Amino acid sequence: MHDTTPYLYPASFPKLSRRSLDILQINIGLRCNLACLHCHVNSNPYRKEKMSDKTIQLVLECLKNSGVKTLDITGGSPEMHPQFRFLVNEASKLGVHIIDRCNLTILNEPGYETLAKFLAENKVEVVASLPCYTQENVDQQRGKGVFDSSITALQDLNQIGYGKPNSGLILNLVYNPTGPTLPPPQNILEMDYKNKLYEEHGIVFNSLYTICNMPINRFGSTLISQGKLQDYFSLLKNAHSDDNLENVMCRNMVSVDWDGYLYDCDFNQMLNMNITHSNKNKMHLSDMLTQPIITQPIRVADHCFGCTAGQGSSCGGALTASN
Repeated sequence: MHDTTPYLYPASFPKLSRRSLDILQINIGLRCNLACLHCHVNSNPYRKEKMSDKTIQLVLECLKNSGVKTLDITGGSPEMHPQFRFLVNEASKLGVHIIDRCNLTILNEPGYETLAKFLAENKVEVVASLPCYTQENVDQQRGKGVFDSSITALQDLNQIGYGKPNSGLILNLVYNPTGPTLPPPQNILEMDYKNKLYEEHGIVFNSLYTICNMPINRFGSTLISQGKLQDYFSLLKNAHSDDNLENVMCRNMVSVDWDGYLYDCDFNQMLNMNITHSNKNKMHLSDMLTQPIITQPIRVADHCFGCTAGQGSSCGGALTASN
């Protein structure tokens, strides 16, 4: 694997302060049925890392006691974790909003035939990756056959009510560029997606999120092999907007890895940039039960420009309105 440590140097990114904790985002495991080129967590079908039953119980305990409003479940393909449905069921009983970051194709895998119905029964918001509305671009980035499988999954989700007005079943799609470029204006691209997907496949959805590719792990390694890493960092830095600092996701979210350790975001998690105590020891979910996370500083480095470049980028899409 290529050395991708250049973005660990906190050269020039502005300092950030934390606000109240609203979102607990957990990486439940790295196993995935896909191995996408842009994947910043290096997921694939052979990864073994997964959250233990004990840590899942800690997640539920933290939800009960922290006042967190949203549980954001990611991976890998989070649905492949053997305790995924247990976690969703228990979190649903606590009244928190649940997000499943779904790659869509998992809904068509053997053994997952009832997954879409299960998500609907628990009113889980589906945030689904679909990096383009054309087969060529999707299959190039995510693998042959992924586009057709994704379309089938979206049609099945629509059939049970996802993405339709007044259904209470939220379906949001995620776009990311195929290379080292910034996403186009989110509102314009959303209109294109809605028109194309409806006209060609009868698909409807709620919103489109545009997300910037982070130059870390698999995507970072690709840039290094192409000699484009520093150019991409320059692009992100030159496109930085202070306006985006107000809404970056690390200000009201904490990311949790499969071992229960805490990070400011999923990207910091992949770079092993833990949230730490004053004595530099790594903070854990169990610590959240006894001390407020809000007092801990946010760790920043050069990769953070990926969240503030252009219209901004977060797990909820663009941070500022597009022109």
